[in-house]
Amino acid sequence: MNADLRLGEEVMDRVDELARFSASFEGLTRLYLSPQHRAAVDLVAEWMTEAGMPASVDAVGNVVGRYEGQEPGLPALLLGSHLDSVRNGGKYDGTLGVLAAIACVKRLEGRRLPFAIEVFGFGDEEGVRFPCALTGSSAVAGTLERSHFDVSDADGVVLSDALIEFGGDPDKFESVARNRADVLGYIEVHIEQGPVLENEGIPVGVVTSIAGASRFAVSVTGSSGHAGTVPMSMREDALAAAAEVVLDVERRCRGQDHLVGTVGQMNVEKGAPNVIPGTAHFSIDIRSPDDEVRKTAIDDIGRSIEAIGSRRRVRFDIRRTYEYPSCLCSAGFIEHLEAAVAHFGIKPRQISSGAGHDAMVLGELTRVGMLFVRCKGGISHAPEESISVQDVDTACRVLNSFVDALATAGET
Repeated sequence: MNADLRLGEEVMDRVDELARFSASFEGLTRLYLSPQHRAAVDLVAEWMTEAGMPASVDAVGNVVGRYEGQEPGLPALLLGSHLDSVRNGGKYDGTLGVLAAIACVKRLEGRRLPFAIEVFGFGDEEGVRFPCALTGSSAVAGTLERSHFDVSDADGVVLSDALIEFGGDPDKFESVARNRADVLGYIEVHIEQGPVLENEGIPVGVVTSIAGASRFAVSVTGSSGHAGTVPMSMREDALAAAAEVVLDVERRCRGQDHLVGTVGQMNVEKGAPNVIPGTAHFSIDIRSPDDEVRKTAIDDIGRSIEAIGSRRRVRFDIRRTYEYPSCLCSAGFIEHLEAAVAHFGIKPRQISSGAGHDAMVLGELTRVGMLFVRCKGGISHAPEESISVQDVDTACRVLNSFVDALATAGET
């Protein structure tokens, strides 16, 4: 192993090991509470233990290791990210942050700090299998409700049943929550999932904020009919109405800075080439670092949907499935991260995140910070997701430097 890149090489080797636990051959598919998720959790627990952290799997499926400070029971700095993935995604999204955190603790080599460290491998950040998201981090933040476990996946499996089979306990989810007084903060290393750092030739960036996001499931009900016999003026075409909404979302969000909107899913019930669609379903995702901008856009789109439904004589049913406000990263953590980046001869680059992360949920519990790692082409959530061992090594060293600075500053 190259001594100059030993941290990066070890993390990258372990990423490859975890990538074996996938339900797909091309790309990574590791859904929450799946057998692949369980296998990844068990291996990560082994690595945590090897690094000097007794590890366990909590009631909602997070794997967590604790490295005690100079005295048992000190407040903890939380590190980590998520171990689940999207379908046919990339192997670095989430996983990198968990393994970089373990490497950070391992490099302490038994040296005790004026605070403890807890490393998390969160479950269900992506929200792919079940119609919910951020289950693991929400439980730690204390914002989860019991009804969260009543939803079902596409196969009809109820989340609570899947959790019990996994080895968790939905009736004990409240035990996962941390108290504010026991938490020093949360730091997450993550791939950028965008092209900014690569375009500027910078290996890492310091995150200043995470965009707020709202997600909706929309159903449209019109009337089915024969494609050849119903006049155009008399149709109640659910898909045509849905398509108009898609374009309206694009128009509304394209017309304003710091606002994005996406329709990433759509399907037609019992669709056929010669049948006018009677029912259609689609998603809407709206994001902005400014919560008021996001909320105003949602209101505008809602009024537009109402008008489209009235004009086309179809009914829209809209259900909000995800809602998180924007999150500002801690000014103190930003300062420490920038100093750590500069220590390695890199000009600090502040960057905002348009993607959601566990960090924004932990922001409801404690102060948070994030370090982005550049990724090739800005590609993420795809098999082509790629990062370099050099950049991973840099990120690991920056994280270690950050932790050392926090310890030297005596922050508890």
